[in-house]
Amino acid sequence: MADDYLVRIGKLIRDARQHRGWTQTQLAEALATSQSAVNRIERGNQNISLEMIARIGEALDSEIVSLGYAGPMHLRVVGGRRLSGAIDVKTSKNACVALLCGSLLNKGRTVLRRVARIEEVFRLLEVLNSIGVRTRWINDGVDLEIVPPAELDMAAIDADAARRTRSIIMFLGPLLHRMDTFRLPYAGGCDLGTRTIEPHMIALRRFGLDIAATEGLYHAQVDHSVAPTRPIVLTERGDTVTENALLAAARHDGTTVIRNASSNYMVQDLCFFLEALGVRVDGIGTTTLTVHGVPSIDVDVDYSPSEDPVEAMSLIAAAVVTESQLTIRRVPIEFLEIELAVLEEMGLDHDRSTEYAADNGRTRLVDLTVRPSKLEAPIDKIHPMPFPGLNIDNVPFFAAIAAVAQGQTLIHDWVYDNRAIYLTDLNRLGGRLQLLDPHRVLVDGPTRWRAAEMMCPPALRPAVVVLLAMMAAEGTSVLRNVYVINRGYEDLAERLNSVGAQIETFRDI
Repeated sequence: MADDYLVRIGKLIRDARQHRGWTQTQLAEALATSQSAVNRIERGNQNISLEMIARIGEALDSEIVSLGYAGPMHLRVVGGRRLSGAIDVKTSKNACVALLCGSLLNKGRTVLRRVARIEEVFRLLEVLNSIGVRTRWINDGVDLEIVPPAELDMAAIDADAARRTRSIIMFLGPLLHRMDTFRLPYAGGCDLGTRTIEPHMIALRRFGLDIAATEGLYHAQVDHSVAPTRPIVLTERGDTVTENALLAAARHDGTTVIRNASSNYMVQDLCFFLEALGVRVDGIGTTTLTVHGVPSIDVDVDYSPSEDPVEAMSLIAAAVVTESQLTIRRVPIEFLEIELAVLEEMGLDHDRSTEYAADNGRTRLVDLTVRPSKLEAPIDKIHPMPFPGLNIDNVPFFAAIAAVAQGQTLIHDWVYDNRAIYLTDLNRLGGRLQLLDPHRVLVDGPTRWRAAEMMCPPALRPAVVVLLAMMAAEGTSVLRNVYVINRGYEDLAERLNSVGAQIETFRDI
């Protein structure tokens, strides 16, 4: 029996390594062991301690074994079921992590309402706690209270937690006003290919920040005599780049103009939060932001981030792929209008309610009812653009939607180096997707989905797309190692079950 468990654990480790794209030698180097030892572990021929399993899980950013932890490890999906009823959209993952980083600007108490309880948030909380920030869940675990210390202890930073989230890069903007030197671990997160921090540095150098990257750390030095003397032009209209520039500008004693800024949903939420802190931001929702900074912020602030348009798109896709009638409530319509326009051209049958305000008083919401529809492939290719174009994170959902439409759809995911590759995992479930190059996928539909057992892709949105296809496939599927889904979605399986899905969470040992 013990040998059987070793073989099963070895197979999980091998699958997680292969999905990360690592060789046995690369994993061995990360563990400071030999390739032959990794080979023995993966074949089940090596006794392995819980400590080693935990180290392997950290190295692969994969929850190999879950002990004493409430989160699921695998999902067992009984597919072919229609969804019905109504489901609410949760608050925005990307807004919540930006606001957690933004709380470092404030010397006072920050309360964030209805914060998404997801792994990405938990990792940032671990980092904040390690440097002395007090955080606690209040109001039955719905809201989050954040109280900073007088001085941050950057020497005590939880490097493991920091490396598991790319959001750590947004510490740069707030920290450059708080200290002369500091170190941050390299940013991690989804496996989406090479992503440089140079666009961040182009903006932040204007505030005196200089960074040297060595030995897995960003070594930051700040010259506080440096300040922007002309508008900052971002070299890419990225969300986190814009947020970092906003966070730096918020405590700059003067006016900062940021051009080619993202106007996406999480950027707008951060702007609204900065206004609650007393920082005036002109041009919210446009590509030119003018920030009237204040050198010191010490206020007690209460803020409600808005709902997540990408989660809303996930739920729309779930209804489409399972041919269901489903009402998705609290949809931030401003950030889904292009997606819905494309779906309407494909033949989607849906209704939307009159608009109403989100809890932040600014974002426009609707309730959306999707009905079973006969979809046709779009004439034009599906490709993302900065807001107000089709959202970069919503592109993968169109792979599953195109797979149930009649005809051939070209998807061009030009932003990330290798995310399109993961969409071909749908072929394991009966899809007919042809990878033309690392950025373009040709999808033939309609698809006769079939059940399968497979590893979860290491990128968040493709992982959810695979789950949605499993929900549509007759029979029982297994999706293994779903930590990446928990990074971005709160209780997704339970919430889908509440509208008719049959998804069971389980662990091997």
